[in-house]
Amino acid sequence: MFIDTHSHIYGEEFKDERKEVVERAKAAGVERIILPDIDETTRSAMLELSEEYPGMMFPTIGLHPTSVNEDYKTELKKVEKALGEHRFYGIGECGIDLYWDKTYYKEQFHAFSYQLGLAKETNLPVIIHSRDSLNEIFKALKPYPYIKGVFHCFPGNAEEARRVIGDGFMLGIGGVVTFKNSPMAQVVQEVGIGSLLLETDSPYLTPVPHRGKRNESAYIPIIAQKIAELTQTDLKKVQEVTSQNAMNLFTL
Repeated sequence: MFIDTHSHIYGEEFKDERKEVVERAKAAGVERIILPDIDETTRSAMLELSEEYPGMMFPTIGLHPTSVNEDYKTELKKVEKALGEHRFYGIGECGIDLYWDKTYYKEQFHAFSYQLGLAKETNLPVIIHSRDSLNEIFKALKPYPYIKGVFHCFPGNAEEARRVIGDGFMLGIGGVVTFKNSPMAQVVQEVGIGSLLLETDSPYLTPVPHRGKRNESAYIPIIAQKIAELTQTDLKKVQEVTSQNAMNLFTL
């Protein structure tokens, strides 16, 4: 069994063939998919999909950093309300993104800290988005030493990866590891498979040889095979370790 720990399969990009995408995932051995939340505009679609595929689709709840603006406190209240109405398997996708826009950095930091507090209160793992913001993420995490979770699409170097693992977090590894001259390949080689999770970030970050097309969960075995090659590990071992990591972290 493979587990895709990060897919936005509920998004508009899949509306015309969502069932086919799910069937292709099943055919590829991907039996469970974590659905990271974005914001209120997509939450109902995410929850509907999880209800349609119980035991396969597992929703989380949060506010994506690129959805943070001057009205972020209202959005966070909706997150907290939803927490009391549905079962979720994690907090997120949340974090800080300084790649696209730094206008709301302060608000992003506060929103992330608030969601870390929710993760602590609910004892749920956190899915961390950390684009161009690892130092800021580390700063926000300091008051929450016992939080567990995953650094989605981990963007750092091997030294930063070891710090993240040492703090009890997993590394989310996706299609980027298959790109030519990807720095993520060296990170995976140095840290090994013990703290890795497989993810697609569908519909984004499609692995080679499908790069440039829409990503989907059926491509998880391609990512796993690349990790096996980089770490000189049997593919079945990568499958077993990453799936167990996901099951333990998200209590699947």
